[in-house]
Amino acid sequence: MLIKDMTAEQLKVLIRETVEEVLEEFLPDPDEGKEVREEVKQQLLESMRRTKSGERGIPAEEVAKKLGLK
Repeated sequence: MLIKDMTAEQLKVLIRETVEEVLEEFLPDPDEGKEVREEVKQQLLESMRRTKSGERGIPAEEVAKKLGLK
C-alpha cells in the first residue's frame, strides 16, 4: 500500500510503529531478562489494589518537596 492511499489513522499507526522500532533499537530495555524480587511484586500489587479502591497516593508536589526538587 502506498502512503498516499492510507487513511490518517493508518498513517498514524505506521508512524507510531516506526518510532517504537527505532527507539527499541537505540534504547534497549535495561531490565530485560531480569527478575522482579518478590518484595517488589507485592508492593506493586498492593499499590494497584489501593489505586483500584480509589485511594490516592502522595501528591507529586509533596514528593518533590521532600526530595528538594523544584
